[in-house]
Amino acid sequence: MNDFLPITKEDMIKRGWDSVDFTFVIGDAYVDHPSFGPAIVSRVLESAGYKVGIIAQPDWKNPESINVFGEPRLGFLISAGNMDSMVNHYSVSKKRRAKDFFTPGGVMGKRPDHATVVYGNLIRQTYKNKPIVIGGIEASLRRMAHYDYWDDCLKRSVLLDSQADILSFGMGEHSIVEIADALNQNIPVEEITFIKGTVYKTKSLDNIYDYIALPSYQDLKADKLNYARSFYIQYTNTDPFSGKVLVEPYGNNLYVVQNPMAKPLTQEEMDKVYALPYMRTYHPCYEKDGGIDAIKEVKFSLISNRGCFGGCSFCALTFHQGRIIQTRSHQSIIDEAKMIIKDPEFKGYIHDVGGPTANFRHTSCKKQLTKGVCPNKQCLFPKPCKNLTVDHTDYLELLRKLRSLDGVKKVFIRSGIRFDYIMADPDDTFFKEMCQYHISGQLKVAPEHIADAVLQKLGKPENSVYKSFCKKYAEINKKLGKPQYLVPYLMSSHPGSTLKEAIALAEYLRDLGYMPEQVQDFYPTPSTISTCMYYTGVDPRTMEKVYVAHNPHEKAMQRALIQYKDPKNYDLVHEALVTAHRTDLIGFDKKCLIRPRNTHDVNARKKSAKPLTEAEKKYGISFEKYDMIQNSNKGDKKDGKPKNKKRR
Repeated sequence: MNDFLPITKEDMIKRGWDSVDFTFVIGDAYVDHPSFGPAIVSRVLESAGYKVGIIAQPDWKNPESINVFGEPRLGFLISAGNMDSMVNHYSVSKKRRAKDFFTPGGVMGKRPDHATVVYGNLIRQTYKNKPIVIGGIEASLRRMAHYDYWDDCLKRSVLLDSQADILSFGMGEHSIVEIADALNQNIPVEEITFIKGTVYKTKSLDNIYDYIALPSYQDLKADKLNYARSFYIQYTNTDPFSGKVLVEPYGNNLYVVQNPMAKPLTQEEMDKVYALPYMRTYHPCYEKDGGIDAIKEVKFSLISNRGCFGGCSFCALTFHQGRIIQTRSHQSIIDEAKMIIKDPEFKGYIHDVGGPTANFRHTSCKKQLTKGVCPNKQCLFPKPCKNLTVDHTDYLELLRKLRSLDGVKKVFIRSGIRFDYIMADPDDTFFKEMCQYHISGQLKVAPEHIADAVLQKLGKPENSVYKSFCKKYAEINKKLGKPQYLVPYLMSSHPGSTLKEAIALAEYLRDLGYMPEQVQDFYPTPSTISTCMYYTGVDPRTMEKVYVAHNPHEKAMQRALIQYKDPKNYDLVHEALVTAHRTDLIGFDKKCLIRPRNTHDVNARKKSAKPLTEAEKKYGISFEKYDMIQNSNKGDKKDGKPKNKKRR
């Protein structure tokens, strides 16, 4: 039956079902598209022969809201949605967002904060012993004790706080079917402890072998350095080939146990997942409320890969998808493209072909598929590994096939492009064709910063690599006769960044003649190296101290410096420059970031090493008055003579 999965009891009955095997409670509206995690999990279970009913955005204040299908035969599944519910709800300044793109009409408030925990406890009110399996990005990154930025505290594993039985982490296709099969074979849920890619709780370690004991939750709370050490052990055990079982004690003979990550999908398995009978849009019941905006970003895009060996410190992909690249075949992607072309709303433009990093189409080296990734080394940072395979041939061939399809006018690349990987490729063919065919006037890349001290903490290449990339990009576009630009993504307040580095970034932008429209202030989300630095004040890789801007006002100053030209930021930029003893950047010289507002600024400049400009010596007044005088001098003259002498 090629249709949406049931969302009401009537839908269930139409399918001839008396009950469902699993009730899937999700924090998003129901969108049946392979860019949405709940859609993949539900369709994978369906393909394995299980009946799944969807309860999207239930009223979490009403226990009856999870009884749409009655009691499921095997258990409940929970996902907070495609985004972490807290990131979905709050900006980095902890202000409530105005819109939820995963809810009909963008209405906020249709899901609770910490949705996984709330939904789990909601189900437990009615079903005391029914198995509950949690998963998705929110649960995956909270599978062990973790720092919660919004409550500014260390929290227990979400498995405990949600009262769930099993947590499926990572992408979940392997583990969810194995869990379903175990439950279907009447194995008690407390005995399902053997599945890779899962976390469970236990009262005994008697049957667990070859594990690493992490510090207890009590020890983690007592000393942040214990948390840094524990986190790095977890970070180096995310590989499915070499990763160990991890045990986190909670006292009173309670333990949370993490099994090694599930094996990556083979290309054949990936192809099967994306060939499942998705409806490729949101459920029609949402049409009356304005639809789901999140579909617009992905409806005409193609996912070609998973995983990322880039290893950025602020990214949680290492914990969630892993560092081993998994790809779909060309034919699988082309078949999906042909489906997209038939859509009446398709205008000829494929918006994206990529994944976490678009130009990764194979593992970083040959050994990864048998021995896994190096636990204590990165593939690209601080320099590309000598064993790194740099080759864009497969991706380039895929793009050529897609842009040759009838009905396709243009194929864009809008996923992240790893520019240091491009620079490591001795063959410029991909670089040239990307500029010629796959950019619409501008290319977005993510250098994140220009200060090497900050880049080191970010896990990004040194600034010289980005400079070389910019130069080559300009050269290629000049030869092509294309006036195309780079749009750099920049991050403020990342651990390691003081006002000194923030000012250096502002000076770089001044010299570049560019002010970004958007700036990402560092957002401490669970299970990243950067968040560990933010919470503990040390780099868990070295245990060395790291400067961290915790004060919201300082963070605001660092952010404002990147957009120093914006009049709304004047006071923050001024304060930052005075605080950092950089009043030489307040003045009328072309190297200055802002102009003085009053004589106090000019007096401050007199004390600095940099000499006053002629304007400051002459006027010693606000730049508004200075501009008025200058404009008056220009506008009141005609043929070199004053036009209105009396007014002067």
